[in-house]
This record gives sequence, structure tokens and C-alpha cells, in this order.
Amino acid sequence: EWLKVGPLTIPVDETASALIPYRGHKFSFPYLSLSDVIKDRIMPDALRGKIALIGTTAPGLQDLRSTPVDSVFPGVEIHANLIAGMLDRDLKQKPPYMLGAEVVLLVIGGAVLAVLIPMLSALWATVAAGVGFILIVAADLAVWQQGGLVLPLAASILMTAALYTMNMAYGYFVESRSKRQFTDLFGQYVPPELVDRMAADPRKYNMEPRSADLTILFSDVRGFTGISEALKPDELREYINEYLTDMSTIIRSQYRGTLDKYIGDAIMAFWGAPVDDAQHARNGVLAAIEMQRERGRLNAKFAARGWPTLKIGVGVNSGTVRVGDMGSQVRRAYTAMGDAVNVASRLEGRTKGYGVGILVGEATRNAVADVVFREVDRIKVTGKHEAVTIYEPIGLESEVDKDAHDELRLWNQALRHYRAQQWDQVEVCLLNLQRMNPACELYQVYAGKVAERRRQPPPPDWDGVTAFDEK
Repeated sequence: EWLKVGPLTIPVDETASALIPYRGHKFSFPYLSLSDVIKDRIMPDALRGKIALIGTTAPGLQDLRSTPVDSVFPGVEIHANLIAGMLDRDLKQKPPYMLGAEVVLLVIGGAVLAVLIPMLSALWATVAAGVGFILIVAADLAVWQQGGLVLPLAASILMTAALYTMNMAYGYFVESRSKRQFTDLFGQYVPPELVDRMAADPRKYNMEPRSADLTILFSDVRGFTGISEALKPDELREYINEYLTDMSTIIRSQYRGTLDKYIGDAIMAFWGAPVDDAQHARNGVLAAIEMQRERGRLNAKFAARGWPTLKIGVGVNSGTVRVGDMGSQVRRAYTAMGDAVNVASRLEGRTKGYGVGILVGEATRNAVADVVFREVDRIKVTGKHEAVTIYEPIGLESEVDKDAHDELRLWNQALRHYRAQQWDQVEVCLLNLQRMNPACELYQVYAGKVAERRRQPPPPDWDGVTAFDEK
């Protein structure tokens, strides 16, 4: 492992080769021309007490070598560097046990990084890999400078880079697979932009059932049996497909709702899951209003084809429900269940009876501040002991004009008279309302209710609530 030259110990390997401690680039030692020495052009003090090496530097004499510090290096200066290292006792050594030290470093460092990096996010994994690089280089330099030992650096650096690269590649493929899974799981329910948002943090979202405050919407086509009888099968398919497509686009794309299911010609949707939506009630109401507007546009196209007029009823309600992947072992679906869902369905069923296109529950109305609502009635639906106030959304406050507000004030006055059993005053208000808005079927419905109350007066303590025994 070494050679003894007088008092000097020269570390060598099994082939008697030594590591050369280069001082720097070529010409780090003084060069003197041999002809100048022979012709006494060099002062004797320049050589006194020095070790002089005679060699060549001219390229044609073929004594130039490639070294770690320069690609072209005079061979004679290589010897000068080796002699200087021997005299300075600065020759580095690589004893056989350094191979064992390298293996231990690779095993320990590799194990730590292999366990640590997969547990971290991409950012912190990059930081950990960077710290690993720094520690490896620092340890190598410490061994080099303090112990005079050569510890190979390349294997440790390559190992760290390989572990980091493999982890990043694995993470990329896992993330891609996770995004595909999210697209498969939720793509049929929510718009693509929400799927992308969910895929960015997949641990935050799953299909496990949970309690959540949602807004639920039900929509159904009125008189569908008559429509199906009036159209040929191919026409009926096109009719219903166009209706479902346009309404689903409004729910998913415009107002970022979750499309739950189609029930024949009916649509069920909700807002607030799987992605939280602080404005779920507002979005549900605005989606219902836009669906009725889209119905008008569809009817213009259907009329041009000679198809029946499309009429839909929409019910919207908010409340705490159970939402998630539910069903049987045969078939499951991401859906919502609960009392608020049932009420939304009941409200949709009541739209035809009141002659309105949309009915909204009290909880939804209280959660929306910038929409004008008309109170329609206080009802008791099947399975509910407490009365529920139901409303019809008129439109955004910025879109409702003065005439509509005047009509709404007169309607509220009529409703107060109705609940106070002041039938004459109610009829006067309804006559004026019908003059203001002849197309509003709600006023005709209430005129019929007043006539019925006159024939069968309610008890004196009647609270103005309409009770329904059927769904």
C-alpha cells in the first residue's frame, strides 16, 4: 500500500501507481530554458537548492498528456507535481477499505433516500435530494482534506440522482393514473375543470358517503306521455336528447353543478359536492332560471320542426344530506339522499299545481341574497310535520324592473288578505294582478283557491297552510 523512500512514505495501489496532487493548471511550476542554463543566462541562485527536472514541452516531442486539470499537460510537470506532493507529504491515498466505506455509504444513504423521498411532496423531495447531494459532497471533501483519503463521489451522486428521478417518474405516472381514475369516477358527474381541480389534490376527494350541505335540483318534462304519442320514435329520441343535453350543459358547464342522474325525462343535480361550493344555493337557483330560459329557446326550434311545446317544472331545495357512492352490490352511483332531496322532488311536482316553472324551498331562498323571489304559499308535504314556505325566483335584482317590483308588492298584499280570509280583498288584488300580467297562471290558481275557500270556509284558526296528502 506504500513505498518507503528514506523518511518519505508514498501511498500506492496494487500496481504501484500513486495519485498525483496537482497544484493547478500547467505552468504552475517555473520553467527555465535548458539552453539559457547552458549559456549562463540564468542566475545560479535560481537553481541553488532546487530540484530540477529536465523534460520537453514542445508538441512535436510527444511528451504531452491529458490530465484532470488540463487536456494538454507537459509530462515533465506531472513528475514535478508528484515530487512536490511527496515532499509536502500531501499525497492522497485510497486504501482497500475505502471500497467498503463506499459500499456502506451507498447502502445507508440509498436506504434513507429510498424511504424519505416517496413520503414527501415533489417540492420537499427535491429539497431532500439537494440536501443529499450537499451532504455527500461535504463528506467527500472532509475525508479528502482532513484524512487525505480518496472516497469515490460518482457512485453516490448517481445513486441519489437515480432515486430522485425514479421517484419523480413514479409520482408522475401515479398522478396520471390518479387523474384518469378521477376522470372515470367523477367525469360523468361534474365538469372537466372541477375534475382537474380535484385531481390536483386527490387525497381531499373521494366517493365515501359523508354529510354535506347541498342544494338539490329536480327537473321534469310535463305531459311527456302526450309528447311521446305525438312524435315518431326517432323524433322523440332527438327531442329528449336535445332537451337533456342543453339542460345538462347549463347545470355542468355554466353553473358547475354535479349531474346526478337522468330518471326517464327527469334530471337530478346538486351543488356542493364533491367540490365544496359556498354559493351552491345561488348557483342552483340561477341554473333553474336559465333552464326555463333555455326551454323557450328550445321551443322556438321545436316549433319550426312541428314538434310539441316543451314545458318543464323545476324544484330546488337546500339542506344537509348524505352524499357519496351509494347503492347495491350490483350497481352503485355517486348520489345524494336525505330529507332535503325528497323536498326538492316534491317541489318539482308542485310546480304544475301552482302554474309556475320553478319552486324553491325556504332554506334555499334564505341563502340567496341577490335574487328576487315571489312567495307562493306555505305548504305541508307528505312526510313533513312542519309547514314549508315555497318561493318562485323572478330573477337577479339587477334584471328585475320597476313594473315587476310593483306587481310583486301587490301580490304580497293579496297573499296577506288570503291568509286573513279576506276573500273580497284577495279577489280585487288578483283581478288587478291578472290585468298587469295575464300570462301568470299563479293568479288563476289562487282565484280558484279563493272560490274553493268560499264554498268550504276554513276554520277560524286557519294558519294559511296548504296541506297535501299525496306526493
